[in-house]
Amino acid sequence: MHITNDAMQANLINDDLSTKLVWCFRDFESLKIQELYEILALRESIFIVEQDVPYIDIDGKDMQCTHLMGYLNNELVAYLRLVPKGLFKPDSFSMGRVVLKQSLRGGKIGHTLVGLGLEYLDSIRHGTPICISSQLYLKNFYSKFGFVAEGEPYIEDRIPHIAMTRN
Repeated sequence: MHITNDAMQANLINDDLSTKLVWCFRDFESLKIQELYEILALRESIFIVEQDVPYIDIDGKDMQCTHLMGYLNNELVAYLRLVPKGLFKPDSFSMGRVVLKQSLRGGKIGHTLVGLGLEYLDSIRHGTPICISSQLYLKNFYSKFGFVAEGEPYIEDRIPHIAMTRN
């Protein structure tokens, strides 16, 4: 794959790639050791290295979550975890650890990732809200999926965030 510095060209390439990804949902017990390693490596590369934020990513919640993985040419390039009711916030579902390999951002893949995650949650939540802690710069992105900002921005792990809910 060739990504140029030309944003339009990169978007066209990414849009074409969005249909070539292989998506997989797994509960924790179904994850293979290699898959878990790939998940943790991708999350670390984005949240700890790229964003330069030392924090504890392995927070004890993964074992209770469903994991959505997106593969391109057998490489994990997209991921999010779907959080069961009550684990993030009482009486709500959540999703988090939403990551996309840096070279693939700017096209449809991120929208597809979040859309698939929300389809899954919508199939099980029966009207229960979905609450997330969004990085502030992604507020408009999540608004496109029906999330509404609540309250004032706050700092979480040295990064501005905003609470958002989708009913």
